[in-house]
Amino acid sequence: MTDSPHTPQSVAIPDTVTVKRFAEILGLPVTTVIAELMKNQIMATINEEIDYETASIIAEDLGYAPQPDVSVHDEDIITLEKLLTICAKERESGKNLRPRPPIVTVLGHVDHGKTTLLDTIRKASVAASEAGGITQHISAYQVKKRGKTITFIDTPGHAAFAAMRERGASIADIAILIVAADDGIRPQTEEVISYLNDKNITTIVAINKIDKPSANVAKVKKELAEHDVLIEEWGGKVIAHEISAKNNTGISELLDSILLLADVEDYRADDKRDGLAVVLEAHMDPKKGAVATAVVKTGTLKVGQDVNAGTTHGRIRRIEDHTGRSIDAAPPSAAVTIYGLNDAPQVNDVIQVMSGKQAARAKAQRSTVSHTLSTGDDDLPRMPIVLKGDVQGSLEAVEQVCATIPQKKIALEYVSTGVGDITESDVKIAESANATIYGFNVHATSVAKRLAEDKGVKIKTFSIIYELVDDITKELLAHIPDEIRRTDIGTLEVRGIFRTEKDMMIIGGRVTQGHIAKGAKARILRGDKEVGTGEITNLQQGKVSVGEVSTGNECGLTCATTTRIKKGDILELYTEEAVEKSLT
Repeated sequence: MTDSPHTPQSVAIPDTVTVKRFAEILGLPVTTVIAELMKNQIMATINEEIDYETASIIAEDLGYAPQPDVSVHDEDIITLEKLLTICAKERESGKNLRPRPPIVTVLGHVDHGKTTLLDTIRKASVAASEAGGITQHISAYQVKKRGKTITFIDTPGHAAFAAMRERGASIADIAILIVAADDGIRPQTEEVISYLNDKNITTIVAINKIDKPSANVAKVKKELAEHDVLIEEWGGKVIAHEISAKNNTGISELLDSILLLADVEDYRADDKRDGLAVVLEAHMDPKKGAVATAVVKTGTLKVGQDVNAGTTHGRIRRIEDHTGRSIDAAPPSAAVTIYGLNDAPQVNDVIQVMSGKQAARAKAQRSTVSHTLSTGDDDLPRMPIVLKGDVQGSLEAVEQVCATIPQKKIALEYVSTGVGDITESDVKIAESANATIYGFNVHATSVAKRLAEDKGVKIKTFSIIYELVDDITKELLAHIPDEIRRTDIGTLEVRGIFRTEKDMMIIGGRVTQGHIAKGAKARILRGDKEVGTGEITNLQQGKVSVGEVSTGNECGLTCATTTRIKKGDILELYTEEAVEKSLT
């Protein structure tokens, strides 16, 4: 089991591994490994996966020296910025270039019809496929018009997904700015316009929902001009189409304009070089492993090639086009799904083909981002959470929305964040930090569920971002200490004792200041010293029950108290009410 009595045998362990495969790596019977897991309170069957942290602990307990894969060298990594520069220089050189389809992104305010437009174009129903009817990921599709291909990138329209929209626009050739004719320019529309103008991205305006009775196309055109989007009809250079995505009105003309612009701009790339593709979204599939949706910017990706993507690597074992059909190669502008990376890459990572030398040493490991990040002042109380998302863009979106939650009284603290299903490591981290685990579009593994139940760790999963954020907001409120507001109302001098019982006294007195009220609480003062407290449960004036008695009047009252009140004591009366909790 070891190289020598003093030198543990080194073993390389993947990010996640089944118990069976883990036993094979260690060269031990699987029953031995399962028994060791049970000693660590982890109940896992032979085919269940455990993560690197758990496997490394078990390996050490069994006398091994666990090691993760070696990190990739920074100089080998092509970033998105480098890729865009490569493409620009490639186009300027004019060498080995062939026509490629235009890459088009559809941008606009939520509910203005982006997904419905793509749904109509693709003749496939996707508008209602996402939870809550909101598109929450970037997706890429290809369509044909007059025998020519167009690649579309669909981006989320909600305020939470600004960073994802910018990514979609950054790799696109043409942007379709969609504006609802019955709603006009909205906050996300303004944000998109500002970005498109700043980046000088070729834009086509699609004024949607012209079939609505409340549609006002002229108003939309005027608002566009006010935001520096001057359409051709108004003397500008921006092509505009009036459409109804729902009724398939004006869609053919819109596609014609895209192809017209593509002809004018003459988009080209070198399809003979090694492929470079941008990751739009990525996740870990329990059965398929890392799954990355990407758009090829230049070159051609092929099955069997060794590739790197950010800080992860692998060998392409399968490429699917946008319809899910397996293909051997992905040319420029292709929208594809890539299988074979050993971990989920980050959104915006560039998938690049590696040389033989690079492939030999590029054993990149991308582990869960584990950190303690607080969004508030150091002196504030904190609510710790562990956050897991299906793709990197989802994590960013959740954190972006959570950043808008007021945190003047309590701060949200991210103990750990990461992409992929909730594992036993997440539960251990949450337990150590007394944190709740939040998952967005992910599930907890069966091992993690059992461990969480055993350790008393809460796991909450959501498929709609604002339901998750609403729950975090409620939990933040619940973590704020109760605040009671006290209001002094008056004082009473005790002048007589009529009845004394174990937890109650009936006394008489005179109101010397303010007023006394039934239900009020009392501080019982003897001289300058407080000797007890009580509560007024009954109040009488002239042998008639009353609600309150004002200054200068005498009264009888029942005081619920265990303190023996004496003649000459002073009762300070006050009321208490719970203050409604607020994060501001």
